[in-house]
Amino acid sequence: MQTIDFSDFQRIELRIGTIIKVEFFSKAKKPAYKLWIDLGELGVKKSSAQITKIYQMEELIGRQVLCVCNFEPKQIADFMSEVLVTGFQNNEGHIVLSSVDFPVPNGAKLH
Repeated sequence: MQTIDFSDFQRIELRIGTIIKVEFFSKAKKPAYKLWIDLGELGVKKSSAQITKIYQMEELIGRQVLCVCNFEPKQIADFMSEVLVTGFQNNEGHIVLSSVDFPVPNGAKLH
């Protein structure tokens, strides 16, 4: 594993946001959802997430997720993904979203 110094970590904008809207992303190459995430002072940002195997759309609304907010936006089919929703791969290879144990303000930065 390559090491970085603390200033490298500080350049990454890892922030929490609440999913406020979800749609199935029919034009994606792999099954995915379109997510709209309230990131507080950063506003509402969009993301595409391949999480359809273990999450239903209804259960995502109101869920807080950890996002990388300072990547360049990425065009995916006809959708502009503005943030990267983070997660971990489970034993079946599906992504489990990174979240928090207790609610925190939208837009709060990871320390």
